[in-house]
Amino acid sequence: MRKIVFMAAMLAAASALAQSAAEKSGVNTLMGVAPKTEDFVKEAASSDMFEIESSKLAAERSDAATKTFAQQMIEDHQKTTAELKQLVDGGKVKAALPTAMTPAHQELLDKLNSLQGDEFTQQYRSDQVEAHEEAVDLFKRYGEEGENAELRSWAAGKVSALEHHLQMAKKLNE
Repeated sequence: MRKIVFMAAMLAAASALAQSAAEKSGVNTLMGVAPKTEDFVKEAASSDMFEIESSKLAAERSDAATKTFAQQMIEDHQKTTAELKQLVDGGKVKAALPTAMTPAHQELLDKLNSLQGDEFTQQYRSDQVEAHEEAVDLFKRYGEEGENAELRSWAAGKVSALEHHLQMAKKLNE
């Protein structure tokens, strides 16, 4: 009974919080709640920016296997960025595209920028696993229960590619 009361209180608290705070704090992830459209667009766009910029660094600084992976990330995430931009610019999604990464993504990129050699490669590979785990979660949650039907369908259609990226990133770390 206590567990049910606790969960009800958590749900009420999650609802009472601004969705941005709930998404940012991880409450939505823990509860399996879809982010608001604005939050999804911000996080998806920031994630793509991080993927592209960090992978550009990896394409310059890493070993052959990591460079191949990085090039794939650049191509795939540029494509999703263009698709998301088209949805927003076409008026199908009422949200603003961010012009910069979230502070968390920028912090990860800044750290990568300060590294060279094996340290860089190991950090990039680790960041890729974490970033893709987060992206899979974000896209799954929005793809299952997002409020905008067009964006929900698009997000759901990207999950398998993101899961594939995650598997590729994990393989790099073996």
